[in-house]
Amino acid sequence: MRSRGLLGGAILVAWVGLMGWQAREVYLQPELTRLAEATRGLDPGTHFYAVRMGDQLVGMASSRLDTIPEGFVLEDRLNLELQAMAQEGLASAVTTVRLTPTLQMTDFTYELASDAGRFKASGALQGDSLLAVVVEAGGAPEEVTFRLTEPLLSASVLPLRIAQGGQLREGRTIRYPVFDPSTVSTRQVEVEVVERAELSLPDSAVRDPASGRWVGSEERRVPAWRLKERYGGITVESWIDEDGRILRSSSPTGLSVERVPFELVDQEREEGRRAGARDPATDVVFATAIASSADLSGAGELDELRFILSGVELDDFDLDGGRQELRGDTLTVRRERLETLDPGYRLPYPRMDLARELSAEPLIQSGDERVVGVARTAVRPLGGDRNDPVAVARRLNDNVYRMLDKEMAFSLPSALQVLETRAGDCNEHTVLYVALARALGLPARMAVGLVHLEGAFFYHAWPEVWLGRWVAMDPTLGQTPADATHIRFLTGSLAQQVEVARLIGNLRIEVLP
Repeated sequence: MRSRGLLGGAILVAWVGLMGWQAREVYLQPELTRLAEATRGLDPGTHFYAVRMGDQLVGMASSRLDTIPEGFVLEDRLNLELQAMAQEGLASAVTTVRLTPTLQMTDFTYELASDAGRFKASGALQGDSLLAVVVEAGGAPEEVTFRLTEPLLSASVLPLRIAQGGQLREGRTIRYPVFDPSTVSTRQVEVEVVERAELSLPDSAVRDPASGRWVGSEERRVPAWRLKERYGGITVESWIDEDGRILRSSSPTGLSVERVPFELVDQEREEGRRAGARDPATDVVFATAIASSADLSGAGELDELRFILSGVELDDFDLDGGRQELRGDTLTVRRERLETLDPGYRLPYPRMDLARELSAEPLIQSGDERVVGVARTAVRPLGGDRNDPVAVARRLNDNVYRMLDKEMAFSLPSALQVLETRAGDCNEHTVLYVALARALGLPARMAVGLVHLEGAFFYHAWPEVWLGRWVAMDPTLGQTPADATHIRFLTGSLAQQVEVARLIGNLRIEVLP
């Protein structure tokens, strides 16, 4: 039971080239002129939202649009009270975006705060083709630069852009390159305008004299458009008003938002807190688990397991390679034996083909002197084996497992923050391991997928290291190497974890004998 509580973090948080930029600006000018004209009628104001998992309130949100001399400011706030394996986690996020009259982003700030730490990203457009982003997540701020091929569009502004751009036509599909401040990454988003209808919404709230409670006043009919946003295989469905402000939205994770008067959502939140006990169905770990078709209680020592995967398209996932072999819908996972491996090199890794897996990143500060110091201290007892990649990989796994307390952490972790808190779930363990490995010249990367525990498959993250092939380790569960119940779906950064959301509620796993 204790182990499963560490897995919830895995479900939670570049454009290149300039050719054709000047020509594109010329052809876009009429559209931008029309857009600037349309936004003159855009009404400022603040809307409030109830955030639910199933029928239970798990947070509240707000969206404020203001006019400024240079254009607009859009501020989105989100406060969540999540439950994972009987642990309560509080997290708040604030996104502020400054926009031109044509709704192009000029600068932004994004802040995520929780008990586990603070993450901040801020950025500004430089000229026509560069976005400079500064990330603060423990340690000195770090800068990442993106080259842009098109005017920049923020994720939170996308519905506004579609509505104000005159794109609300049934059956229409539009594609936009979108920047997401929460993951400091870009993605191509396809939006389908599905239908037009009218929704009933409470216009305001009044206090009932008999009960003293807030109740919705007379409802009003609001013209609305239903959109489907698709990216990375994920579909988010939303209803927006004619201005492009969100009315309702739902995602594959089970979370949904609905516009309501502030008094109603605040009252529901306070009543929920007084009630105490949460519905087990809102637990983010249990709600996303996948039932196992077989008893795998003794699978930890098996050399090989086979699974039939169904319910989702498998082509876009990183299922084939290394210890995993995919043939049709049948996946074979083999557990490595470290004693049989010949890495073919001594540390530090001597070639440039794995430069990405050796480099520092905003959340993996492998070049920071504190990370380097902890890494060197961890392997000092190895003596003459400190240049042996297998010995170092094993030693780091054992050290990270012992170093961190096993706690849920609702955050975007950085290696330096983890060194300070010495606690976390699978994300914290993985980020720290990868940073320590890279600091010693051992190529390492993050893997995201599923692991079997106590009768079900749970979403999980773990590191992989290059030992002549990519080898899965698991410092969260203390497995050296990881057992064959670990099914890798993606490799890369924390930003890619959002893509596993397309599996939720769809993936089925049959364990073959």
